[in-house]
Amino acid sequence: MKEMPISEHLTELRTRIIRIAIIIIISFFICYAFTDTICEFLLAPVRASLGPAGKIVFLGILDKLTSYFQVAFWAAIIFSSPLWFNEIWQFIRPALHPHEEKVVRPFMLIGFVLFWLGILFGLLVVFPLSLKLLMEFGVGDVAAMLGLKEYLLLASKVLVFLGLMFQLPNIILILDFVGIINLRYLKEIRRYVYVVFSIIAAILTPPDIFTMLLMWIPLIALYEIGIFLVFLFGKKT
Repeated sequence: MKEMPISEHLTELRTRIIRIAIIIIISFFICYAFTDTICEFLLAPVRASLGPAGKIVFLGILDKLTSYFQVAFWAAIIFSSPLWFNEIWQFIRPALHPHEEKVVRPFMLIGFVLFWLGILFGLLVVFPLSLKLLMEFGVGDVAAMLGLKEYLLLASKVLVFLGLMFQLPNIILILDFVGIINLRYLKEIRRYVYVVFSIIAAILTPPDIFTMLLMWIPLIALYEIGIFLVFLFGKKT
């Protein structure tokens, strides 16, 4: 463990933040060059749900351009995650004792894997199911049209959010190891956590109960997995 004055900690934090910003900016320009491919990938579940009669439209003259910028930004965050994960780790590492570093290092690797599992869950489960359910409520021969800008922005945000939320079991176990929370506390706040999750799911999803449930139920499951992991591997108090 390396002792440093607060001024050096702040300088190091500033350096890491700048490096992360540079990583994301460079990644943004790279992702923007492949935005057509990324957008087609994100739109694939929509095209399958809309069918041949459905259309994806952009109404504003700048909608397509702003959509591409937004997708490139969120894609940059996702694809550059190994690099900014490493920057976070390099900032935390000097503050740890050798035995603490051995404990935390696996959590960083697990966190990275969980981040990508969250994204895959969104792509393979949340989007296809929610779109299928919503399209089943079509009226007769009325053709469905979906706004390009709204969908791409929603899809990008939801994927990043799911990637972050899949860290929940990991974070819960870390907080238990360092003594901030314990199994009893996690059980006591369970009902309040569920309410917070429902609010988050309602904010992030379109105003329909099916899509909200597709976000809310996995969040609850992740929290319960965290409790179970604390029960199995957590500190016994």
